Amino acid sequence: MSATIGNQKNSLNCDPARGIILVVDDNLANLEVLSSFLDQSNFEVWATRSGKKAIQKLDTDHLPDLILLDVMMPGMDGFETCKHLKSDPRIQDIPIIFMTALSDTADKVKGLQLGAVDYITKPFQYEEVFVRIEQQLKLRNLTKTLIAKNAELQQAQTQLIQAEKIATLGHLTAGIAHEVNNPINFIAGNLNFVEEYVQEVVDLLKLYQKYLPDPPVEIKNAIKIKDISFLLNDLSKIIQSMQVGTDRVIEIVSSLNNFSRHREAGNKLTNLHEGLESTLLILSHRLKANAHRPTIQLIKEYGELPPIQCYPGEINQVFMNLICNALDAIEEIQKNQDFEEISKYPGVIRIQTESIGERVILRIADNGSGISEADRTKIFDAFYTTKSIGKGTGLGLSIAYQIVVNNHRGKLTFHSTESDGTEFVIELPIR
Repeated sequence: MSATIGNQKNSLNCDPARGIILVVDDNLANLEVLSSFLDQSNFEVWATRSGKKAIQKLDTDHLPDLILLDVMMPGMDGFETCKHLKSDPRIQDIPIIFMTALSDTADKVKGLQLGAVDYITKPFQYEEVFVRIEQQLKLRNLTKTLIAKNAELQQAQTQLIQAEKIATLGHLTAGIAHEVNNPINFIAGNLNFVEEYVQEVVDLLKLYQKYLPDPPVEIKNAIKIKDISFLLNDLSKIIQSMQVGTDRVIEIVSSLNNFSRHREAGNKLTNLHEGLESTLLILSHRLKANAHRPTIQLIKEYGELPPIQCYPGEINQVFMNLICNALDAIEEIQKNQDFEEISKYPGVIRIQTESIGERVILRIADNGSGISEADRTKIFDAFYTTKSIGKGTGLGLSIAYQIVVNNHRGKLTFHSTESDGTEFVIELPIR
């Protein structure tokens, strides 16, 4: 079929580089005329003479912004071509405008049901073609902008929610630490007096034994039944155990305070090793052996790190997310193994730190399940997770990336081999 074009000299003022238009028409004259006026309107034009060739041309990463598709073509007609294009996720959002001399309403409805956005009826005029193309391109660009803005809003909302959760967690841990701190300090302080007083009682009993070596039978029987020697020795051990326990609680309270750091708001000089140790102490229960597996080995290779200027609470959150992910990856690979298998190849987390020039580098590696090649490009995307439902939210690595890259002008990268583990690398400027 041939087409006629109106006076092109009356065309609208055109901006440069309007976009790419793919024209599919078996009529060479139509292709030449359409290509000519679209080219004059600053569109880049691709032209093919069949639906099959159009599909082949779109088998690439470089795609057009709009497709003009003739309905009546030999072999694969426009309807079949449209159906094929709309079944491809890469192409289905590209607007398709049918070009046809058909005036039957049923044919138009069929095209629209297949996914076309508009019709241009032959013979067509230049102004009509131009306006319809420009209108659809504006709609598509507007849709792209709305999608991008919506994604930005979702990410901003996610970050606000996560920030609020972190703030709440920080206030909660700081409050618990404060409430626990007072009674534990009271116990720890009094244990010293208890130990001193018990020793004085023991010394007094020894004096009795020295100057009254032959007590009455009733006292002898009591000493024998109660096993006074054992009691005196064990009492000392119990007091020492209580001292170790209170020291441990004090250490945990200190770690909670150090982790949340909400009483030390703002950017400040920070010892990163203290943050790592606090995080590891909080997660120590996940490293311990249980009925299903032996202890997960923790290898620490710390270098000399200067204090760095950062937001300590945020950096501790990054440590928490990355170490939790390492533990999850190890548990994932071990879930189908028995105790003996795991004992031969136990879980290992390796943490390395070093300072190079004006940057510090921290590496957190595991020998877990690794990250598949398909997942590697999406690993830092918000809401993307490879974990089972209820196990992960898809926020941890996204938030970690935001904190390291955007908030601290650093880098967060990773190296991973499927079924062979993952290493995350944090680079932070010292100042």
